[in-house]
Amino acid sequence: MPNKQVTVKDIAARLNLHYTTVSKALRDHPDIKPATKKRVRALARELDYHPNSIARGLKRRQSSTIGVIVPSIRNDFFSAVISSMEEVAYDQGFSTLVCQSNESLDREELNIRTMISNRVAGVAVSVAQSKDSGRHLNTLQRQGIPLVFFDRYRQGVRASRVVVDDYAGALEAVQYLIASGRERIAHFAGPDTVSVGRDRCKGYMDAMKRNRLPINEKMLIRGGFEEKDGVAAFDRLAANGRLPDAIFAVNDLVASGAYRSIKYNGLRIPRDIAMVGFGDNAISSYLDPPLTTVRQSPHELGKICAEILLLQIKRYPEPFTPKVQVVKTQLIIREST
Repeated sequence: MPNKQVTVKDIAARLNLHYTTVSKALRDHPDIKPATKKRVRALARELDYHPNSIARGLKRRQSSTIGVIVPSIRNDFFSAVISSMEEVAYDQGFSTLVCQSNESLDREELNIRTMISNRVAGVAVSVAQSKDSGRHLNTLQRQGIPLVFFDRYRQGVRASRVVVDDYAGALEAVQYLIASGRERIAHFAGPDTVSVGRDRCKGYMDAMKRNRLPINEKMLIRGGFEEKDGVAAFDRLAANGRLPDAIFAVNDLVASGAYRSIKYNGLRIPRDIAMVGFGDNAISSYLDPPLTTVRQSPHELGKICAEILLLQIKRYPEPFTPKVQVVKTQLIIREST
């Protein structure tokens, strides 16, 4: 059986003090004599006492924990965002509770209930790749919990968001392929239920239209954000018979899956097919040849998101006008093009 957690009342009983005196001593209240504070703190250390942050949060109507929900912790981009958010939160006296949806709406809804049950002070969310009204996200706001979206957001939910300039990044990437002499450019797109999928696809289509290049429906293949989706997309292209001379993938994981199928089919990158990804994940520089990609600056995105969320928390319940912050991208040219 685990030992019972030590409470303020336990310390008070050992020192023959009132529990309010112990509570004030632990908070360094000026009403308490220095000698009493010293006795209380010494015993607290000896008994390995830890304050109950949830109980304190109930009294103050605010906790010192923020929640973060991501589609996948394994993704380098989301890991970097979480790391940056934790640093900002820590500097301002907040801890971080992280959950992942695994691209599942049911899991995302469960994550939201977990955040509410733990009475977090605010939540930052990058939504799963599913079509949904966002009703479960509105539940947070009805509970008085500030919400900020990052990277992916849900239309119809009134909240601040910090996003990558997905459209401009995709437009620049495809324009670069065209300037390099490529004309039959395929796009391995993400789902149109997710903002990043829609915006990157729009950038691709607009680049093709601006250069009066035809958009072949067979060259635009929608899928998910994983390596297996890149494999499936290229295999589908190969089955159709006419291959592209370049591919723009919705992210680096999809691009890496396409690499595998391209090489399996005896083709060479970039001689036969040039390849551009999106994200500048760690994997992109280790592929053979290294992948040309679009850098997203996840640390900057995480920092801005945490700052906006903490500002809303500190100002609550004052009205807060939602903000939209856009983080610029950078094209990183490597040997795949």
